[in-house]
Amino acid sequence: MKSSIAAAFVAVVCFAVAVSAAPKEPQDAKCPVSGEACDPAAVAEFDGGKVWFCCEKCLAAFQGDKAKFTAQAHQQMVATGQLVQKGCPFSGGPVKPGTQLDIGGAEVGFCCPNCKAKVEKAEPADRVKMVFTEIGKGFALAK
Repeated sequence: MKSSIAAAFVAVVCFAVAVSAAPKEPQDAKCPVSGEACDPAAVAEFDGGKVWFCCEKCLAAFQGDKAKFTAQAHQQMVATGQLVQKGCPFSGGPVKPGTQLDIGGAEVGFCCPNCKAKVEKAEPADRVKMVFTEIGKGFALAK
């Protein structure tokens, strides 16, 4: 009995470690302006984290109009592990198993099938805007 409890504990710890894998490297991220692979040298501070770009031209475009690229920047921050999900992006409620979607390379869960369906019905570019423009309910800076 004790060995099965210990084995279950080890399995849970291993699962938690696998889920909280290290953030992706900047070159693995997609530029929030162009969608291209990023250059680690083209970087800006944003909302407590870093956002990478493919080139200085895209970095300048972002700095000229951050509001236009906020959703894409937040999506990149989730995909690179700088932002972590704390609840449903719409309600702030607990995420339920089986409600996860990949949104631009970032896995996002929802509180219910209705919230998930709302996003699934949207076009891919609209999904990013729906989930990542206002992040206060669903995401927080990683510690």
